Amino acid sequence: MENKLIVSSSPHIRSNEDTSYIMKQVLIALIPATVAGIYFFRLSALCAMVFCILGAVGSEFIFEKLTKKKSTIGDFSAVVTGLLLAFNVPASLPWWMCLIGGAFAVVVVKMVFGGIGNNFLNPALAARAFLLASFPVAMTAWTKPGAINWIGSNIDAVSTATPLSFLKHGAAGVGELTQTGVALKDLIIGNVGGSLGETSAILIIIGGLYLMYKGIINYVMPCVYIATIFVLTFIFSGFSFNFAIYELFAGGLMLGAFFMLTDYTTSPMTTKAQIIYALIAGVLATVIRMYGGYPEGVSYSILLANVLTPLLDKYVKRRTFGEVAK
Repeated sequence: MENKLIVSSSPHIRSNEDTSYIMKQVLIALIPATVAGIYFFRLSALCAMVFCILGAVGSEFIFEKLTKKKSTIGDFSAVVTGLLLAFNVPASLPWWMCLIGGAFAVVVVKMVFGGIGNNFLNPALAARAFLLASFPVAMTAWTKPGAINWIGSNIDAVSTATPLSFLKHGAAGVGELTQTGVALKDLIIGNVGGSLGETSAILIIIGGLYLMYKGIINYVMPCVYIATIFVLTFIFSGFSFNFAIYELFAGGLMLGAFFMLTDYTTSPMTTKAQIIYALIAGVLATVIRMYGGYPEGVSYSILLANVLTPLLDKYVKRRTFGEVAK
């Protein structure tokens, strides 16, 4: 009688994968882009990453101490949130703003709602929106790669327009962009002004493919999202294939597609719902990019789609087997 059988309801699923394992895989996937960000933006990029992570991890630790809850910093979710936030801000953002952003992402967006698995918005993107609303000048102070020589300061920094600001003019913007010396290969490699997440689209894609290989994410949402934006920008630009390609590799589209849109907590559960979710996000991103007042629409498109996730989970369900037909 010592080896008692414990009977529980189905499904009976066993896995060695836990939150810590998943978050470590995400961090591994982000290593190539992290190295590229530090290479292009030097120590200021490292400064932004360190303080965003410190704000996220430190605030989670303090919050759980004050509320007398079990510490969860060991699951690395706060580290991932902080690093992703750093990928969504300029390398020149002051260190204290990075701290505030990390704390907002964890405490306001995640912990107040019950911790990991209970937040309805992507914490890193919500914190980015908060920082943009609170510090618009600092959050739009883009610099050229290699132009910042002092940590957390704009000394010797050269302000620059991002590729998306040129593409805002439509198909004609591609010509304007190339006249500044920025070619498609620069967008792919990452040698352009913008946030850290706009650095090296190819390395972001490699990281996303690694997550697919490890079974952390599937191909459905990234592929539908990217394809939707490509098709719509191709149509809305007057069937300019060149413009549509530039739109894919400009800005944080690849980061959003592989690392933000696929967040377990804020994305739908069924494949059909995920397709609808990614389609909606893709349409929103295209409309904001091409017709909105702000050149980048990835973060807001995903945040708005996050809000629809509960409705999609409620109304788009798999067929239930074993029920009696009415």
